[in-house]
Amino acid sequence: MIKFVVAALWIVAVTIGSILFAFSSTGEKPNDGDRAYLEGLEYFKTEIVSVPVIQKGEVRGYFLTRLVYTVDPEKLKKLKLPLDTLLVDQLYTYLFSNPLIDFSQTDTLDLDALRNGLRDSINKRVKDQLIEDVMVQQVDYLTKSDIRDNALRRRDSNGGSNRPVLR
Repeated sequence: MIKFVVAALWIVAVTIGSILFAFSSTGEKPNDGDRAYLEGLEYFKTEIVSVPVIQKGEVRGYFLTRLVYTVDPEKLKKLKLPLDTLLVDQLYTYLFSNPLIDFSQTDTLDLDALRNGLRDSINKRVKDQLIEDVMVQQVDYLTKSDIRDNALRRRDSNGGSNRPVLR
């Protein structure tokens, strides 16, 4: 009987020890750079923003995006301008001041450069590290022909009219 109790206690001790070792060996300690994603930041999601893409003086299409910004709440309190106004204005300013960004060439579009450039331009404008990161929730590019095709499909599905069908 004593051997049975000692064996049971040994099995319990080995099981608990192996579980503790497994949890401690697989859990990585976050470094200071990773802590920013875990605590102290607020996330601000924009509505869908539509930016016309102009090439050679003509509207070629529309760049549609929804972005999520990580913002330092202490620095946000010091901001006198509404955050959504600042973010949308700076998105337009950044995209129009960088004519080399070609949204029609989706295979060569560098999203990291776009996100980092946008973050840096906002921080430069407010002269502080307000935005920690820019995350892309949605990115679309619609040409003028895509928009026309969608309008025609909508008209055809409504019996030749773009007005909603009342039933």
